[in-house]
Amino acid sequence: MVVDDHPMWRDGVSRDLTEAGYSVTATTGEGAQALRVAAAARPDVVVLDLQLPDLSGVEVIRGLLSAVPSVKILMLSASGEQRDVLDAVKAGATGYLVKSAGRQEFLDAVRRTASGEPVFTAGLAGLVLGEHRRLDTGLTPREIEVLRLVAKGLTYKQVAERLTISLRTVQNHVQNTLHKLQFHNRSELVRYAIENGLESE
Repeated sequence: MVVDDHPMWRDGVSRDLTEAGYSVTATTGEGAQALRVAAAARPDVVVLDLQLPDLSGVEVIRGLLSAVPSVKILMLSASGEQRDVLDAVKAGATGYLVKSAGRQEFLDAVRRTASGEPVFTAGLAGLVLGEHRRLDTGLTPREIEVLRLVAKGLTYKQVAERLTISLRTVQNHVQNTLHKLQFHNRSELVRYAIENGLESE
């Protein structure tokens, strides 16, 4: 299934896939329609543009995985921005290719995506791997809980009351978190939590 709001690009991608022996079950230029069609067509792979007129790429990724949990999603986007790539991967995209990729590179990416292999445009794989390492910090569930409340703006005393633990315990959790993340102060912790969406959970 191909989802892209540019008709010429969408048709070109579909033609390349068909000529390579793939069955293109559907094409669309809107996220909402993509979710409806995917639920019925149940494609194995969706080639998805990041920028759609009605829904964000992240919303479509989540909706697709909800409708068809087994689906593999290859992002094909004009953007190679770090935030766009990481947002797509965190939402569940299998791979991410920028539109400057050649035809053969694209077809190879589709083949590898279909087998469940993470595929990224050169230079983006290291970015994603680095982010996973950064997120794999070894924080305990309690440390994450404390960090989340601190990011919401609660004082250490308020955190202690909310979690029914001592003020000293909260301070210890914060110190441990600072050490594990190699940060120096509370503001760095808060920024980290916001960047990773902890304060909104």
